[in-house]
Amino acid sequence: MAKLHDEWTVLPHGQLRELEHGLLTVVGQIPMPLGNFPRRMTVVSLPNDRTAIFSPIPLVEEEMQRIEELGAPAFLIVPNPAHRLDVRAYRARFPSARVITAPNALDRVREAVPVDGVNADLGEDVELVTVAGVGESELAMHVRHEGGVSLVTNDIIGNVGNPMGPGAWIMARLMGFGPRPRIPRVARRMFIKDPAALAAQLQQWASMPGLRRIVPSHGDVIDQQPAAVLLRLAKSLNV
Repeated sequence: MAKLHDEWTVLPHGQLRELEHGLLTVVGQIPMPLGNFPRRMTVVSLPNDRTAIFSPIPLVEEEMQRIEELGAPAFLIVPNPAHRLDVRAYRARFPSARVITAPNALDRVREAVPVDGVNADLGEDVELVTVAGVGESELAMHVRHEGGVSLVTNDIIGNVGNPMGPGAWIMARLMGFGPRPRIPRVARRMFIKDPAALAAQLQQWASMPGLRRIVPSHGDVIDQQPAAVLLRLAKSLNV
């Protein structure tokens, strides 16, 4: 696992993109030999001029100002231990923000920062979920907005179609993060404990009224028939 960043370390990234009013996302790049592997941060506005940040990534100041204009960061959500790389720097910048992680990620995330809990009241339109079937090691988030729902996931769904460079391409294919939406091979081997429970979770998400998109932490936003994608992924678990 990569060394934790003690200071605000800005790696290559794109611009924040507004998916819905009050829902922003940005793709950063993890440098690796012969390419960069994509990782995504998602920001959602909360009541009382606050925001929750899912899988924090340091950005250049102009982009950070966009986040702070949306609302003061009140929750830093570390969806699993592999996404703790920059939470120490974020907590230093926003010392009043609460750090939230999955129940079975507590010990690993506490190596980086104190953890405030495994769930949080984010208001009636935003809900954190401990994903079923993965040993309580991963969080997802439901964001309700005008016209529907966005599902923010972490490492259980990958959609890395065009990684930057041959090294990242090889990594994405070997680990099974693409080229189309799929459950990564590394997830199947390392942290899926109960495929039937995960399949039921995917089916439940597919049945959510108004599902507009899936926002994975690695890869492109899935906004074409997201419910059908979830049902296909559930079936791929062979349960």
